[in-house]
Amino acid sequence: MAAKKEAAATVKVTQTGSPIRRTKDQLATLKGLGLGKMHRTVELKDSPEVRGMIRKVQHMVSVEG
Repeated sequence: MAAKKEAAATVKVTQTGSPIRRTKDQLATLKGLGLGKMHRTVELKDSPEVRGMIRKVQHMVSVEG
């Protein structure tokens, strides 16, 4: 019998702030998260790497889940 894979935890991230007048690395982090336009929402796998990226731009995003 093959073991069933557990459903991976996900996190919803919505961009709420503008990247205008932000540093280039913050803009690159938004792009890495799949964001870049206001009110765009993406669902990402909940991992330490993604959590670190969210923490870097926490003033421009809202997180659910």
